[in-house]
Amino acid sequence: MNTHVASTGNPLLRVEGLAISHGAVPITTPLSIAVERGETIAIVGESGSGKSLTARAIAGILPPGINATGTVTLDGIPLMRLAETELRRIRGFRVSMLMQDPFTMLNPLMRGGDHIDEMLRGRPEFASRAPRAAEVKRRLAEVGIVEEDVARRMPFQLSGGMCQRVALAAALARDPELLIADEPSTALDVTTQAEIIRLLRRIQRERHMSLILITHNLRLAFSTCERIYVLYAGSLLEVGDAAAVERQPFHPYTLGLLLSEPPADIRVPRLVAIRGSVPQAADVVGRCGFADRCDWAKQICRAGKPPLVARDIGRLTACVRQDEIQGELDALRTAALCAAPATPRRDETEGALVRIDALVKTFDGPRGHPIRAVKHVSLRIMPGESVGLVGESGSGKTTLGRCLVGLETPTAGDIRIDGIAAADFGAMAKADRARVRRTIQMIFQDPYSTLNPRHSVGQALSEALRASAGAASAATPERIAALLADVGLSAAYATRRPASLSGGERQRVAIARALAVKPAILVCDEPVSALDVSVQAQVLNLFKRLQAEHGLSYLFITHDLAVVRQIAERIYVLYLGEIVEEGPTERVIGDPQHPYTRRLVESIPRSANQHAP
Repeated sequence: MNTHVASTGNPLLRVEGLAISHGAVPITTPLSIAVERGETIAIVGESGSGKSLTARAIAGILPPGINATGTVTLDGIPLMRLAETELRRIRGFRVSMLMQDPFTMLNPLMRGGDHIDEMLRGRPEFASRAPRAAEVKRRLAEVGIVEEDVARRMPFQLSGGMCQRVALAAALARDPELLIADEPSTALDVTTQAEIIRLLRRIQRERHMSLILITHNLRLAFSTCERIYVLYAGSLLEVGDAAAVERQPFHPYTLGLLLSEPPADIRVPRLVAIRGSVPQAADVVGRCGFADRCDWAKQICRAGKPPLVARDIGRLTACVRQDEIQGELDALRTAALCAAPATPRRDETEGALVRIDALVKTFDGPRGHPIRAVKHVSLRIMPGESVGLVGESGSGKTTLGRCLVGLETPTAGDIRIDGIAAADFGAMAKADRARVRRTIQMIFQDPYSTLNPRHSVGQALSEALRASAGAASAATPERIAALLADVGLSAAYATRRPASLSGGERQRVAIARALAVKPAILVCDEPVSALDVSVQAQVLNLFKRLQAEHGLSYLFITHDLAVVRQIAERIYVLYLGEIVEEGPTERVIGDPQHPYTRRLVESIPRSANQHAP
């Protein structure tokens, strides 16, 4: 099976029949990849697809107990036949890795510059300290760091973006021919993501270095890479030129990934979400791994493992029905990307459900210097309205949300929720406090940290129901089942514990718990940013449905303008604690007036085929 699309016959990296397993349990089926000199490819798929383990197998750093078979050849050298001592002379020097979380990639006990210094010591020209120090400075400048003191700072003293730049400089210090970047921007803010990806591409072109980008984000892959490998449940489902795959996906899974991504240029009535979740490779041996989630699956898809075969020049797909269903795939894409009707302007003379006036929140900073996280912010949320609060980390978004639900007390300013003064929960009358807590609930970014791991889902919902009704009789199995049904889960989930749930299932449980008190407004703090793109689409559709059915209001806190465009009618843009722009969503994103808003819009990944909204 030839998977070396558009190969010159002498690629820098050739992977053939690479299969990864845990003992006798398969994690990936045999797959083949080729990377030309100076080429950028992407390996794309959801969590659990095998992307990161494939990258680690190529670099020869699989975890203990995980085994790989097949061949990995770098410039003619069979890496999997080398002893560990020989691999160490390849790893870092010819092949290097950049991990997702820069804080775990850097040694917390070493200064930033020392990570680069350590990588330079094996080279004769940097045997003494002075040349190494000069080279560290040059390497930091290459990744956009010109501040003299960064080399002397510890990782905890650096931002996530700065840590990732230092980690990149260290990964490049030995001038590798191939860099494997495993989700290098996922843990970062949208503007920092864009900066890191632009930096990676610039350095890759200047050095004529090969790059493998591991990502779950198809749009990021399209904007960055020349070829795409789509991996699902350990098997390759589609391979091809990035522009061609973007123009017309051949596999239903590729199309599902693409349509799950919220479009930045339009608001759609509903995202096309892939139902279910990624299975284990061991559970779909001998059949199409995507069949259980595919609307076009037939018996032929389950009768055997579909081979990855050529369907066009430089295009491979593992869909046995591609010729039959391509017209339907194309029609679905056209229909899914039709803009939703314009949201009618609300009459803002009616009473606001939430009023925030001149809110200030100051924290004690180091050496007695106060930090003003929120600066004179005023905001309105009308009944049944969805409002977006947009900004990067450190802008004050979460602090504002926590002030609304009483987890922080503002330093100054006024908050009114359903007409009740709610700036200081501690000073409120007991009845008013109880009423406000029933009116407003908060959903957090990480649902696992908000659920007691020792309690079942049913126990968590029972507590919320009792808090709402004040009686144990309110928490009946029927009420719990109704709450679960409201968020798309079966009654059987009541007996399960958080550890047995996927990220999307945990977030649904967190939403059900918030709904138990029948709130009028939900404060949603980055509720989909930690989820896979297909699960993100499912949860965003759920938020839309719940708003329509229950008349809910939302304060939707996010850094992602593509997400907020799908959910919010109005947007407030927060920068360094201040509102710098506000207005209807379509106007703010379509015609941003403030330089910061423009920067957020420009940070949305786009391929050469796309234009800014």
